[in-house]
Amino acid sequence: MPDLLSVKNLKIEATSYPPGEPPKTVTLVENVSFDVQKGKVLGLIGESGAGKSTIGLSALAYGRGGAAITGGQVLLNGKDILTLGRDGVRTIRGCKVCYVAQSAAAAFNPAHKLGEQVIEAALRHKIMTRPEAEKRALYLFKVLGLPNPETFGDRYPHQVSGGQLQRAMTAMALCPNPELIVFDEPTTALDVTTQIDVLAAIKHAIEETHTAALYITHDLAVVAQISDDIMVLRHGKTIEYGTTKQIIEAPNEDYTRALVSVRQTKREEAKDQSNTLLKIDHVSAGYGNGFKVLHDVSMHLPKGQTLAIVGESGSGKSTLARVITGLLPPSEGTITFDGKQLPKALNGRSKEDLRRVQMIYQMADTAMNPRQTVRDIIGRPISFYYGLHGAKKTERVKQLLDQIEMGDRFLDRYPAELSGGQKQRVAIARALAAKPELILCDEPTSALDPLVAEGILNLLLRLQEETAVSYVFITHDIAIVRAIADSVAVMHRGKLVRFGPKSKVLTPPFDDYTDLLLKSVPEMEIGWLEKVLTTRRMESAGN
Repeated sequence: MPDLLSVKNLKIEATSYPPGEPPKTVTLVENVSFDVQKGKVLGLIGESGAGKSTIGLSALAYGRGGAAITGGQVLLNGKDILTLGRDGVRTIRGCKVCYVAQSAAAAFNPAHKLGEQVIEAALRHKIMTRPEAEKRALYLFKVLGLPNPETFGDRYPHQVSGGQLQRAMTAMALCPNPELIVFDEPTTALDVTTQIDVLAAIKHAIEETHTAALYITHDLAVVAQISDDIMVLRHGKTIEYGTTKQIIEAPNEDYTRALVSVRQTKREEAKDQSNTLLKIDHVSAGYGNGFKVLHDVSMHLPKGQTLAIVGESGSGKSTLARVITGLLPPSEGTITFDGKQLPKALNGRSKEDLRRVQMIYQMADTAMNPRQTVRDIIGRPISFYYGLHGAKKTERVKQLLDQIEMGDRFLDRYPAELSGGQKQRVAIARALAAKPELILCDEPTSALDPLVAEGILNLLLRLQEETAVSYVFITHDIAIVRAIADSVAVMHRGKLVRFGPKSKVLTPPFDDYTDLLLKSVPEMEIGWLEKVLTTRRMESAGN
């Protein structure tokens, strides 16, 4: 069978503008080649900055962020799309080649109904009449397992869940009958139970429509479930390229072997649960219009230990973090910190209350000012809480950079000049600058590749040993829970369904929801997805 997409010796460059220096040309992708046949899926995997998304977008003859394709060929059905020119490229984008972004919420227009947006490309390219496009959309809603497919298109983006929106975006890409779809981390932001549904829907849709696909991710366990072949990338170069079976079961390169073998160690929990630092007592909270998100939640965290809060999207994990920090005052219940009841609202808390509780966010990109250097980002809490300036502040920033294993060579870099893992380390240093007793970690490794995430987790554990800081670690990754937690709280639809020492919570017998969570964690095993789906069908039939 001839190749649908053939990329040959691809080279992509960008121009950087270092402060006070002449512009520099940076090579993002160098000498990358691969082929994809109709109905097949190629997984592109690698750490942040490996060039995965840059390569994926080259299939649309597009270079984002000032990047330019400066060498090689991108052949679609034997024709080099890099030679088409601007008008020619417009005839294939959204038509022959479609793109599914990581954040479906950012990709849909909130002012328009989903159905209109799903059929827009098919109508604009005059591929179908409106009745034909609407019929096609309904078929795809059914294939992708969306609820009430006949009326689903009448909803607005805010009226559906994250997983449903991600499947709707896949329907939008499939609607014009493209030959190739580029999936750019489509399940990274989803919880494990939703991720399974979306992966299954994508795989089924590809099989039904015989569309070829590039599937970009940093999670090898995920790509193993959906890809026929895998290309491992690092620093814009191919490390290894082969069948999924070969890459998973018999990798040739050290870097690939390291990716395959990443397994967070299982930390033994602390035995003493008596010295309570944080106590959450019968807390309920919600947002406007009487909509309650948390329902009578109670848990506690001893000093120097880690409490992992797990649950799917919408379970109330991040809302609970907002209540703890005072960003969202609870409607009922209390938060007690080190024996003192905290004021419910942030503006009622003292400067010392604020210093003792800090937060590390999921997306370091959006949590930092892109116009500030690392020196400024870490230095601000040092000045705010301790009044240090000038040389003394710089010295403290250097100490923190050493503590997070980066060093003072990063002092004057901007966030855009850092990798994903480096940005998250800077976010950790900023939290540590206040010398807190509690740090809330809101999914801080979910957007990182496995090797970098492992480094961040090891750093957090080392810092805990050195400073006795306590963590509330919000996550949907059970492997992380096993690696770092002393106690675990499982939340579902705003309610606490299971709480206690890690050994007790993760040991059967389980309640139905905890059992579902544990069974939904992807494993580095070919055919795992089909096995899980088969088990679900059998259990459903038995009920």
